[in-house]
Formats: sequence, C-alpha cells, structure tokens
Amino acid sequence: MNVRITRPKLVCLAGLLCDQRMWQNVASQLEKDANVEIMSFAGFDDLTEMARFVLSSVEGDFALAGHSMGGRVALEIYRLAPQRVTHLALLNTGVHPKSDKEIPGRIRLIDLAKQHGMALLADEWLVPMMSPKGLENRSLMESLEKMVMAYSVEDFEKQIQALINRPDAEGQLANISVPTLLLSGTQDTWSPVAQHQVIQQKITGSELVVIDDAGHMAPVEQPENVAAALHSWLQK
Repeated sequence: MNVRITRPKLVCLAGLLCDQRMWQNVASQLEKDANVEIMSFAGFDDLTEMARFVLSSVEGDFALAGHSMGGRVALEIYRLAPQRVTHLALLNTGVHPKSDKEIPGRIRLIDLAKQHGMALLADEWLVPMMSPKGLENRSLMESLEKMVMAYSVEDFEKQIQALINRPDAEGQLANISVPTLLLSGTQDTWSPVAQHQVIQQKITGSELVVIDDAGHMAPVEQPENVAAALHSWLQK
C-alpha cells in the first residue's frame, strides 16, 4: 500500500515595501519540508486587515513566518486565530508600540517619496537596513531596489499608516503556546538582537537564532542560514 505523506503548509509574510523576492530563496530551500506560500501586502493600510486577508486566503492549519512588518501581521493572525497556527517564526521584527520619536521619521520618508519618487526612497530607506556584506552584493541590491520601486508612493504611505496605527502586540506574547522561532542579524540596527531577546523572555519556550553578517533583510542577505533555522523550527 502506498502511503502518501502530506507536507505541512508554511505561509511566509513579507514586510514593508517587500514582496515575493524577500522569501523566494529561502522558500526554494524548504520545498522538501513544506508547501510554501509567500504573501505581501501592497494596497493595505491596516495590519488587522492584512491578517484577515491571510486567514481568508489560506485553508486549514499552517506554520507562519513573518519578516519585519510581516512579523507584526503574524502576531495579529495568531491573536485572531491561534488554533490555526501550528508554528510561529518572527524575523527581524518588533512588538513595541509606536513612539513619538518614530512617527516623524516615518512621515519624512513619505514626504521624500512624494517629492522625489521611490527610487530615491530606495536609497534612503534600504541602505540603512543592510549589513556591510549585503551592501557589497550588487546583484542583491539591484534586486531589492527593484522590489522597492515596484511599490507606488500611495501603497508605501498606506503601509506606513498601518504601522503607525498598529495594534498592541506585547500583551499577547505570554499567550503564545506553539513552537516559536525568533531570528535577528548581528548587523540589524532596525530590529536588533536585544529587541528579540526581550521578546524571547515573554514567549515561553521560544528559541532565538542570531545570524552573523546579516542586517534587517536577513532572508535575502543570508538565505541559507535562515532556511536552516526554519528547517529546524519546522521539525518541532
């Protein structure tokens, strides 16, 4: 008798100004582990609506990995439907509420995009996100620049508004009971390792993986190491 083995489902969520390109390399390395679906959020201006979109687009139970803003969407998915999430991975992300210091910086980027276009925004926003090693990878930088410029100024502003008006995520961390992976890069100055260590303290049994020579865009900067971490997490 032939026994059919069904692979689990893994949903990977892209972050601010990101799309399939953020996860493609990692996903290709996890094909034997799971059926991978990548989702991004151009056109959305609310994190809860992003979460509801994922829940309505994916059938059944699934493992869930979110990068940057996608990590916040993943937490909102878990809040809305914890029974459907078998595993949770939060990469290069945060749970802290908005601050008065944060908002002017985000508004400045919107104004920059409106006045000078997405090409200049790509330089201003993307470069500080990268590790020195990532910045030296010209083909990678060209791909990421194209990814950013694929967004309209209007969609960028919508995503910024979603982040500014984000729901509280800190309060729900103690309720997470599935295998949880936290991942950051040694060169991530936007969502540093220390930020993930604080999250780890609040999620019982969670694991923190730190990727050397990776900045905020770890899934494209160090895809092999990120895929290895996700492979181990999916086995739990």
